[in-house]
Parts: sequence; structure tokens; C-alpha cells
Amino acid sequence: MATEIQVPQLGESVTEGTIAEWLKQPGDAVAVDEPIVSLETDKVAVDVPSPVAGVISELKAEVGDTVEVGAVIASVEEGATGAATGGEEPARSQEKREEGKKERSDQDEATDAASVDSSQTLSPAVRRAVLEHGVDPSTIKGTGKDGRLTKEDVLAAARNKRDDGASEAAPPAAAAPAAATGERREERVKMTRMRQTIAKRLKGAQEEAALLTTFNDVDMTAVIEARGKYKELFAKKHDIKLGFMGFFAKAACLALKDVPSANAYIEGDEIVYHDYVDISVAVSAPNGLVVPVIRDAQAKGFARIEKDIADFGKRAREGTLTMEDMKGGTFTISNGGVFGSLMSTPIINPPQSAVLGLHRIEDRPVAVNGEVVIRPMMYIALSYDHRLIDGREAVTALKIMKEAIEDPTRMLIDL
Repeated sequence: MATEIQVPQLGESVTEGTIAEWLKQPGDAVAVDEPIVSLETDKVAVDVPSPVAGVISELKAEVGDTVEVGAVIASVEEGATGAATGGEEPARSQEKREEGKKERSDQDEATDAASVDSSQTLSPAVRRAVLEHGVDPSTIKGTGKDGRLTKEDVLAAARNKRDDGASEAAPPAAAAPAAATGERREERVKMTRMRQTIAKRLKGAQEEAALLTTFNDVDMTAVIEARGKYKELFAKKHDIKLGFMGFFAKAACLALKDVPSANAYIEGDEIVYHDYVDISVAVSAPNGLVVPVIRDAQAKGFARIEKDIADFGKRAREGTLTMEDMKGGTFTISNGGVFGSLMSTPIINPPQSAVLGLHRIEDRPVAVNGEVVIRPMMYIALSYDHRLIDGREAVTALKIMKEAIEDPTRMLIDL
């Protein structure tokens, strides 16, 4: 008996998605709840599982097709046997995925995002496999359409790397032809649905809002000393590292309490204010920038905020963030410092009216009590919608954040 596979509900207001990659082909065996296709929506990639065990009998959509929620995209012949067993192969694949996750669990989020060569166009599933197994996609020969990488190509490369170090033994002649001829090449690749959405939203923000950015610099000495003094106790008690983002999230909550317009947005001819702070945190994922939300940040302690951020980073790398994770948000924090940025003018995340940009910390000479000293300094930037937020309010909000970071006690006694 054939069972139809339909596009599931993808989230509130999301009515369609794009076929990013078929993880199974006709004749392949599948187990219950084993993913058969990766769908890309405006915000996240979603793996669609098979509701039954059997064999893929037909694919009714191609890679790149746009499919609506409820549309039939494949069928499974229930109980049949195919090219692979329905139980052993998924188990081995799961084991390999868990091994890859364990190997990379201690690596930094920014390193994970940067480890995939951005010049290559990879599907969400392939990118996840590359990150999980720590392989270099530029050294793998793709067997997919037009020579593109498939998930199976990555898994095969990972096996070779573990078993016999094949990546080190690869013949150097493979790259020789391009170098010898000096051929100039270009490639046209259709933008992913997520990248198109990011482009539209950011351009829309520039066209709709009256954007302006105010800057300040922060002496990070007090925060660095606090982290150094309490990091071991903090990690032991809360099982999470004490990072910088927790300090800035709490500092932002103080500022937004005193400057509520920076935590509001315009809807029609009304201003919507919030008595809570939901902070969107910009996170680099393999298939684009995502902004999961820390709910009720004003009511959370440092440990809970740090755990939320770590969880978002982990799930962004794995491609398991959901639409609900990114719904809402009243204010955004974007940390370009992890990539080495010295200064930037971040763009607001509509419909929000303000975004805080963090940058790298570097030793600089500053004047303190009439003397020139070297201090760890960071430039911070607040971009805001001038239609709603006046310059005085924006400068005040940024100044409150600066003072809270330079004297963290303020965050404890609500000053």
C-alpha cells in the first residue's frame, strides 16, 4: 500500500517551501521518521520524515520546486524492501551524526560557521553533514547534478578520512589543470529562499525606516576581570561558560527599561510598546543568518541567557532551529566581533526599531584620570529608526549600556 508524503505545516504565516535536496531516491528503503527530503523556507530548513517504513516509490517534485503546505511530494510503498534496509542504515547514519556532533561540540560557533567555504553553494543537508564531520567540501568531487555535492559524497569523504587518511593522500595533480591554464571561471547559482528573504527584509528596512547609527566605546576591563574571577565557579554551578553576551543582554534590558521607544515598533499609525524584552540574537548558520529569540530576557539571569545562546548556536549549526524559535523579538543584538569586525552600522530587524552591534575587543590607549593607559576597548553601535526614536533617546540608551558594562554592579542593583 502506497502512503503519500505531504508538505507539513511549516510555521505561522509560512505557506510554502522549496525542495532543497532529496535525501532518498526511488527504490531506497526508509524507516519510520527517517528524513526523506530537506525543505527550505524563508527562515529555516526543515527535514520531512517518512510516517511509515517501506520503499520510496515515487518523487513528485524536483529540487528547486516551490511546494505548498499540504502538497503531495512523494509516496512510500509501505512494508516493501529496497536498496537498503530500513533499520540498519538509519542507525549507522545516526551513529555517524552523533560522532560528528561529539567531535565538534567544543568548537566555537563563529569557527563552525566560517569553516564552510562560502564560495560553494551547498544544500542545508549537505552543509550540516560538512559541519558535523569536519570535512573540507572543496576537496570532495560531487556526484550530483552539475557536479554538486550530495550528502552521500560528504559521508563517503568522512569515512575515507577516518579509515585511511585519504584526504592527505589525495593526488596533488587534481588541482593542477586550473592552476596551469589560469582559466577565469564564473558560475551562476540561484539564490536560496532564505538568502532571498534576507535580502528583501534588509533592503525593505533601509527603504521603510529612517535609519541612523550612534556609536560609543566601552572599557571592557571590569567585565573581563569578572569573567576571570568567577568563570570556574560559574561553569561548575551552572554547567555553562560565562560569556560576554550575557552581560550585554542584561545591559540592554536596563537601557530598554529607561528608553522604552527602543523596545517598541511602529504598526500603521500606532506605536506598540512592550513591558518585556525579547532579544533576537543574530547567529551564523550554515545556510544564512538567523535570529532566534531569548524570551523575557529581563526576567532571566546570566546563566539562563548563556544557556539559551549556547543552545541556539548548537541548533543553528545542526539546522534544527524552528520557526517558533525565531518568532517575535523586540530588540536585536548582533556580535560581529567574533569575526574580527572593528566597527559597523548594523541594520534593524523589522519590525523592530533598534539593534545593538558589538565588535572586537582590542587594547587601545585611553585617558584615565589624566593619564594615558592601555585598556581593552570595544566599539558599540546602536542603529535605530529615527521615525520613532529621537537622537537623544538613542544616545541615552547606548550610554546606559556602556555604563552598565563598565560597572557591572549596576546590573545587580538596577541602576
